[in-house]
Amino acid sequence: MTHTTIKDDARRAAKVRRKAAKSAHPDAAVQAMAHFLTDVPVGPDDIVSGYRPIFSELDVTPLMLALHGRGIALCVPVILGANRPLVFRIWTPDTPMIEGAFGAQIPADTAEVEPTLLIAPMLAFDRALWRLGYGGGFYDRTIEGLRAKRPTRAIGYAYAEQEMDAVPIESTDQRLNGVLTPDGLISRVSV
Repeated sequence: MTHTTIKDDARRAAKVRRKAAKSAHPDAAVQAMAHFLTDVPVGPDDIVSGYRPIFSELDVTPLMLALHGRGIALCVPVILGANRPLVFRIWTPDTPMIEGAFGAQIPADTAEVEPTLLIAPMLAFDRALWRLGYGGGFYDRTIEGLRAKRPTRAIGYAYAEQEMDAVPIESTDQRLNGVLTPDGLISRVSV
């Protein structure tokens, strides 16, 4: 079995688990937000990248609204094309949005910024803080580039049921600083 086949099989199984978790936990977004605000330090100079949820991703909207209310600068990722890193555009609750790649809502026309903290959606994660994404490599490529410039934290945002024993990894994969679930923060070091 090839590494690609192993990852594809893991993605299929993870999609089923995530969809079931979303149905089973209607209050998950609020619970995850509460843990994030308590457990993840965010300072006035931070720029936080959230995301606009698609499919059955854990909804980060309540957290983004809470951070906005605290005066934290926010942005969301924009896919410019295959094999390219993400760019990030400023987001506020009033930002006009348009449909971007994969159906995600993106700012119609706001300035680009570089986040200091990325909140990353995913299909699965493990206790070693590896993330299984959709297969495009967008977050891995982006995290690697940002970390080459300056310290950049990446926190996965997921349902607890998205945890798997071991994410199949490749040399291009980037380890997260932590994973935030509605049950709390999983981290190996201070985030």
